[in-house]
Order: sequence, then C-alpha cells, then structure tokens
Amino acid sequence: MYHQARYERKLIFEKDGETDFSMPFEEDVSDMAPANMLRDRLDIPSLPEREVVKHYTDLSEMNYGVDNGFYPLGSCTMKYNPKYADVVSSLPTVANIHPYQDEDSIQGALQLMYELEKALCEIGGVDAVTLQPAAGAHGEFTGMLLAKAFFAHKGEERVEVVIPDTAHGTNPASAAMAGFNVTEVPSSKTGCVDLEALESAVSEKTAAFMITNPNTLGIFEKDVQRIAEIVHKVGALLYYDGANLNAVMGWTNPGKMDFDIVHFNLHKTFATPHGGGGPGAGPVGVRGRLEPFLPVPRIVFKEGKYRLDHDRPQSIGKVRPFFGNFAVLVRAYAYILRMGGDGLKEASEKAVLNSNYMKEKLKGTYDLPFKDLRKHEFVISAKRLKEQKEVRALDVAKRLLDYGLHAPTIYFPSLVEEALMIEPTETETKETLDLYIDTLKKIAEENPMLVRSAPHNTSARRIDEVYAAKEAILSWRAFRKKEREKEGDPSDEKDRGDCTLCRSIVGDMDSLKKRIGKSVD
Repeated sequence: MYHQARYERKLIFEKDGETDFSMPFEEDVSDMAPANMLRDRLDIPSLPEREVVKHYTDLSEMNYGVDNGFYPLGSCTMKYNPKYADVVSSLPTVANIHPYQDEDSIQGALQLMYELEKALCEIGGVDAVTLQPAAGAHGEFTGMLLAKAFFAHKGEERVEVVIPDTAHGTNPASAAMAGFNVTEVPSSKTGCVDLEALESAVSEKTAAFMITNPNTLGIFEKDVQRIAEIVHKVGALLYYDGANLNAVMGWTNPGKMDFDIVHFNLHKTFATPHGGGGPGAGPVGVRGRLEPFLPVPRIVFKEGKYRLDHDRPQSIGKVRPFFGNFAVLVRAYAYILRMGGDGLKEASEKAVLNSNYMKEKLKGTYDLPFKDLRKHEFVISAKRLKEQKEVRALDVAKRLLDYGLHAPTIYFPSLVEEALMIEPTETETKETLDLYIDTLKKIAEENPMLVRSAPHNTSARRIDEVYAAKEAILSWRAFRKKEREKEGDPSDEKDRGDCTLCRSIVGDMDSLKKRIGKSVD
C-alpha cells in the first residue's frame, strides 16, 4: 500500500559490504575487557554508512500513517496530529528538563501538568485527575486498582467486574489483572446494554461496571442514567472507558452521566501521536470520594508555588515512575489550549457528521446492524457478501490495500458478523471520505476471486495467518534459527558476521578524550 515496493528487496542482514566506520587509536586495547566478554565475531551486518542510510530511508518511505493517508480504524480515533504540538513539545524547556530536578526549578512543568489536570476535570466532569498512566489500558488498570483500594478501605469484599459484550478487549483484561472475576452481559436488539441482564448480573459482590459511551457500535447508550442507578443501587462503581470521548466533547461528559471513574486516551481524543508501542498517556479522573486513592505524588498549589505531595496514606502508590510521559502531556495541553471549549465541541460535531455521512452512503451496499443513528464511528457488515460471493470482511480489508487505503477495524465488536468498523474522525475532508466510500462500493462489485486473493499490489501478499500466529518469527535471528533447524543444524556459529565494527569502536577512553578535545565521561 502507499509507496510499498513491488520487487524483491534484501533484508539488511542479507546485504554484502564492509563498514567504513573507524576510530583510530594509538594504543592496544585488547586487554580493556574481560577475556570471557571478548568476541571475534558479531551477529550484525557490516555495511558502509551509505548503504545503511539507503536501506532505512527506503523502508521509511513505505510507512503509512496519519500524515500521508486516511486511517479509519474503528475505536482508535486516528485523527491528524497537529505539528504545532510537536514544536512545543520539542522546546528546550520541555526536552531538557529532568524529573530529578528540584521542584523550584520545574515550576513551569508542574504548572502545565496542574492546569492539564484541571482541563481534563472540566472536560470529563470529574473532581480530580492523575496523569501518571502511560496508556489507555494502563489507565483502565489504574482505575480498577482505585476501585479495589476504595472497597478495601470500606471493608467490603467485592470480587467481580461486569462488562457489556460491546466492551473493548482491554476492559476484561485490565479487570482480571487487578484480581477481579469478569462477567459479561449481552446487548439488547437496539445494540445497547440489556438493562434486565445488567440488573441480574450486579450484586453486592460487584466492584464496577465498565462501559464506554457511545459504545463500540457507535451507538449512544441513551439509558446511561438508568445504568448508573442499577450499578449504584448495589454500591458498585460506574467506570467510563474514554476511548470514544471524541464523540461527545462539549455536548455532554461522563460526570453528567454519573460515572465514578474515567480514563482519557490523549492519543485519541487530544491528538497526541499513537505510539505504536511508544510513549502514550491515559490519565484517570475520579469523583471526590475516590481522590484520596489516586497515585502519588499529587501536584498541589500552595503558598504561590507548585509542589509534589507524597503524603497520601490511602494512595495506591505509583503506577509509573515520575509524572507520566511529559512530552505527550505537553502535546495534549497545547491541543486543548489551541482548540478551546468551542473548538473541542466542534471537533466532536464534525466527527459525528463524518461518521454518519459515510454510514448513509454505504448502508445500501453493506448491511447496517442495529439502529440507524450513530456517533463518531459505525459498524457495517459484509455478511451479505459472504453469503452471496463468499467474500469476507477480511477479504474486503485486504483489497482496500490495493487501492492505497488503510483497512478499517474488522471482526470487532464480536456481536456483529463480518464486522467492518469505521471511524473517519473530524480531520478528514469530504473528498477523502468519498474516495473511501467509492472504493468500498467498487470492491463489493468486483470479481470475488480478485477480492479473495488480495492484496496484489503490496510488497507482501496475503500471509498464512494461522501459521504466523503459531510460528511467531519476530526477528532475523529467529528466522535463521528456524531455517537451521529445518536443515538439521542446531549451530548458530556459521551465520555470525565479522566483528570489525565491534573492534573498531572499543578503545582507550583517555586517547579518545584527547582526540575530540572534551570529556566523554
């Protein structure tokens, strides 16, 4: 897809060459390391700098992201990340400070985090927020720890967490990690929580009910206040998964819906980058009665200065070192200030408008389960295509790649057969939406054999997903080991490369100091 190569390309380990990197040293350095740590050979490629740069630049041009394409993954809110936020987070006053500095020397950073907490309190309708959690799922886990600490303090033994069948997959995982048993309740014919099933599921053993609103079908839970009554009647807490907050900013908030714990996904709602496993942020907000249990330290403003308060005896402790991923928090703070209250409200309005526009254009070609009106995302079904042409949701997703378009989320939520879950966000143009709509319609009319065998234009064709899951080969070294096992050779000696680079960079540090004219300690 996008700029992907359509020809065979060597992995960097398969390239031939010799490194042009060297650092001259005057003295023999062979005795600087213990004998048992010396190696004559090293399993890394030995290539000149030019070849390394060419290789990785080539790969980078094959990347697909929010800067160069439409990314309609349902329930992921892959909105454009504004570059002003990157500029602000790269300022020396952000990038060069250190968490071990004295409080008096980081007053600006503490003020920013304090004000971000207050802004999230206003947006979420909660009384207090912690910025420590490093991701949405980490925020969920933190929320479950808060619930556990809250009931332990009250002397109540509550061992269950209830979730709907439209829940994000991380919800049951987070609850289970916190030590709770998980019970699932079904949706009704409208795609919302079945209230009778919920009422039967909760009891004095229930710690919390975890739900997002709108739910993962893109449907607003109109009976959310009744849900709150049912949950609170048995003394349990109502937890808001903030994954879909982008649909309701400025129009309503979890506090108005009577939620007790809320987590925010800054990488979704507030346009910070999706880390791909890298830095993220999943702040957690709570009602006042849960504030004493928030992680320490808490940022407080006393006598004209911002301070870190560790004296919180009921706190669950730290859930992450220091104060969270600060550069991510700075980006979210910049985004909120730039948008303002009216801008955030308009963002949600446009996200809902774009979603419903696409849904209306596609619902004649694909099935639309449950009720018609959706919020920021919608779920259509390829069930009819499967029955008539043996074309599955997976096939449609693979075929989209041939047109240079990213696939939507598929097969989620699980209660929709052959689900295609699309979230366009507010940052895409009508032209982009129309292109995606037209392509999905075209795929539905194409030769089934063509669709079932897609993708055809990508650098890698369709893989055997079952084999890939069972035989996970995640590195070049693991691949070569597997190949050697097939050949009946268990040794890894013959594939090791020469350690020219290793030997060239190990040297006498005093000699190096003299050559570059400054300390490298």
